[in-house]
Amino acid sequence: MIEDASGWQGNPQHEFAPANEGELAELLAKATADRQRVTIAGALTGVTGGAIPEDGWSISLKALNQIEVTPGTAHVGAGATLKEVQQAALATGQFFPPDPTEHWASIGGMIANNASGSRSFLFGSTRRHIAALRVCFMDGDLRTFRAGDAVDFFVPQVAIPNTTKHQAGYPLKPGMDWIDLITGSEGTLGVIVSAELKLMPAPTDLINGVVFFPNNDKALDAVSVWRSVEGLRMLEYCDADSIDLLRSRFEGIPAGAACLIIEQVGDDPDPWLDRLEESGAYDEASWFALGGADRERFRQFRHALPEDVNDIVRRNGFQKMGSDFAVPFERNRDMMDYYYQTLATFPAPHVIFGHIGDAHVHVNLLPESADQVEMGKALMLQFAKHAVELGGTVGAEHGLGKRKRHLLALQFTGKDIQAMKDVKTRLDPHWLLAPGNLFETRG
Repeated sequence: MIEDASGWQGNPQHEFAPANEGELAELLAKATADRQRVTIAGALTGVTGGAIPEDGWSISLKALNQIEVTPGTAHVGAGATLKEVQQAALATGQFFPPDPTEHWASIGGMIANNASGSRSFLFGSTRRHIAALRVCFMDGDLRTFRAGDAVDFFVPQVAIPNTTKHQAGYPLKPGMDWIDLITGSEGTLGVIVSAELKLMPAPTDLINGVVFFPNNDKALDAVSVWRSVEGLRMLEYCDADSIDLLRSRFEGIPAGAACLIIEQVGDDPDPWLDRLEESGAYDEASWFALGGADRERFRQFRHALPEDVNDIVRRNGFQKMGSDFAVPFERNRDMMDYYYQTLATFPAPHVIFGHIGDAHVHVNLLPESADQVEMGKALMLQFAKHAVELGGTVGAEHGLGKRKRHLLALQFTGKDIQAMKDVKTRLDPHWLLAPGNLFETRG
């Protein structure tokens, strides 16, 4: 049995772990000849079931884990983890900007899902930081694509939401390049073997802060003002319900507080004193980093909430439901108001936190009964529809995989979805690769 971080499980008929790209190519060619369905697995940190096979073969890329860092670049195997890449880059005074919460995610999985995370506010998603990809297709053909290498067949334009983050389906447009097509395709078009990643110089000075506010509204008011702060590379939100979960683990949190987590390139924290006063934040109760120990405290704070949520899920015995919707920033407050108004009558615990600077937060519902599970499913569908009505996306950074593939039809027209299926058929004629991901039915 194979299981991902969301609890999605599968039982492949066979499991393989090729030692190099040649073995991988041979496996895929054999699978095509035998009409075997294939699902690729990385570190299994995903939350939508994308790496979990419904049947057929599971191929792990964990052995393809080489890392070579040079100035401005990291040559990385698909099985290498984000943490390993960051450590290797930092040793040379560089860093890889994408920063998803799960540092043990594989680079191949990050590319397959176009992962982003907290620093996407400034740096964008994984796609922006890829210089080249090595890809193996289902017939065993290995190809290398560099940024700017145009897809060598016609693709039409599909409608893309006006959000800073979007990861649902293929972002088709005439003249697009191969990296844009393969990145975010959730393993459905080809297998990512390795990548050339763009690195940036690591900043020598950073200002980190956890800023507490009397309530959710005050924190949300500050977001609109602070988004334009120069050098800001993180702007994260935890609502009052989220903070309540953390109160027993961290001393000095004001009662009823919500918070914003900020990170800025620079060494002068003084302007933040004025910003806190102007926004109505708790100035004395808020935390700002003065050294490595303080930054470690912030890291623990950021990661404690998902840990506590998962503890509640284990105790309750019912799977959580989490959103991954984003809207254009000018509709951010509309979406947040809709979440809170709708959840006012939901009887189970729930928390809202995440990438507020991108108008992309995660609503987590924590049902305590089977009836609440069904209520939660209905609410998530309602939220997805409303996000689309506001011009947003049903998938901002996690992909849709198997768990959320039904949302694709909310985002795109039937014509757009068929265009995506046509591309898959061209590159995977027998629909053997990543079956069940993205599409509910074959094209």
